[in-house]
Amino acid sequence: MPRDWLDWQPSLVATQPWRALTAAFVHWTPTHLAANLAGCAVLALLGHRAALGRREAIAGLIALPLTQLGLLLRPELQRYAGLSGELHALAAIAALSLLVRPNRERLIGACIALGLILKLALEDPLGPVLRSTAGFDFAVAPFAHLSGAVAGLLAWALTMAAIQPSRSPRNPHGT
Repeated sequence: MPRDWLDWQPSLVATQPWRALTAAFVHWTPTHLAANLAGCAVLALLGHRAALGRREAIAGLIALPLTQLGLLLRPELQRYAGLSGELHALAAIAALSLLVRPNRERLIGACIALGLILKLALEDPLGPVLRSTAGFDFAVAPFAHLSGAVAGLLAWALTMAAIQPSRSPRNPHGT
C-alpha cells in the first residue's frame, strides 16, 4: 500500500481520519524504521522490567491518535510518518507510572521524566518544523516528540482516573 494513503497529512484529516492511527506505522526509510524499532525495544524492556500493565497499555493506545492530532498545532508540517511521537508518549506514560510508586521506582520515574523534559527542550520543538539530524537519512519533526509526550501525559491522566488501580504484588523484577 502506498505511503501516501497512510501518512499524516493535516489537510486530509477531516476526510481521511484513519491517518491519525496509520501514520505511526509508515516509515520514510529503512533507517527511520530501524530507529523506531530500536525505540520500541528499549520501551518494551522498560515496560517489562517496571511491570507496566493494562492501564499503561490502554494509555498508550489513547495516546496514539492524540499524538497525531496534536500535530494540527503545527500546520506547516505537511506530512509526518513514524512512531517517534508515540514512543515519546510511551516514555512519558512509563515515567508517570513509576513516579507514583514508592522508593527506587519513584526515583527511576523522576530520572526518566527529567531526561525526557531535557531531550524535548534541547530539540526546540517550537522551532523549525523539520530538522536534519546527523546519521539519519530523513528529517526529524521535533514537535511530534513534544506532541507525543503531552499526549502520553493526557492519556495517562485519563486512564489512571478511569481505571481503579489493581491490587497487584510488588514488582517481581525488584525495581
